[in-house]
Amino acid sequence: MSGLTAHIRTAEGWPVAEAVLTVTDMRGRQIARVVADATGAVATEPLPPGAHTAVCTAAGYQPVARTAQISTAGTGVLGEVVLAPVAGAVALPPPGPWTIDPVHSTVMATARHLGIASIKARFGQVSGRIEVAEVFERSSGLAEIAAASIDTGVSMRDNHLRSPEFLDVEGYPVITFTSNGLRRTGADTWVMPGELVLHGQRRPVDLDVTYGGFGADPWGGVRAAFHAETVLHRNDFAIDYNAVVRAGVAAIGTTVKIDLDIEVVQGEQLPAM
Repeated sequence: MSGLTAHIRTAEGWPVAEAVLTVTDMRGRQIARVVADATGAVATEPLPPGAHTAVCTAAGYQPVARTAQISTAGTGVLGEVVLAPVAGAVALPPPGPWTIDPVHSTVMATARHLGIASIKARFGQVSGRIEVAEVFERSSGLAEIAAASIDTGVSMRDNHLRSPEFLDVEGYPVITFTSNGLRRTGADTWVMPGELVLHGQRRPVDLDVTYGGFGADPWGGVRAAFHAETVLHRNDFAIDYNAVVRAGVAAIGTTVKIDLDIEVVQGEQLPAM
């Protein structure tokens, strides 16, 4: 038997999955804590009868507190609880397809060198799309990066990095990332779990995403901006350390930080500029 129940939603009526319902008694002691399911529904175990304080919270939303009356059977109903975005939250992009603009998007990889400096590589060719869903957290994305477009500023090193000893761009010409959802972590931040395919290896990867907003551009289109970052481990993608040494970046760290600054244009394709 359930105790206190509620449905947690946005003002537009969409469920807030992973919202948290916390119940405390009048002495301030926590007596229940449950997480909403994909429909925004929450239900505690039976609770002590009487008046308690129920607080609904979710990342990126203002908390809502209510008094919960629990019956002698240990049950109670809060009904629908509406959460509003925190002040300063940026308006989300309209639903539908959005296409990555490669001219205004960059992918940077940074590795530590000798523990005191950094080596940076830019991938100059990135493409893909984002399908923004009515519920933003259900949006999906695809990014494709041309492995051969790596550029560290040293042509000899770049050629070695493209060789079979390292990225093997002929055998694995495209680096791909795909995702089918996001988890909100703040007013304008999300985690985007997905799958990265690099050097023939498939690994789960979480991107920390910051949304910059959307607006009209000078070419008659509508654009949205995102920054995303993650940390990769070379060993996860079968990158041979000896190949790294021969490529002229000896004493490189085992982790590589990835930063993506992505602009997307509303629609199935890019407009002519």
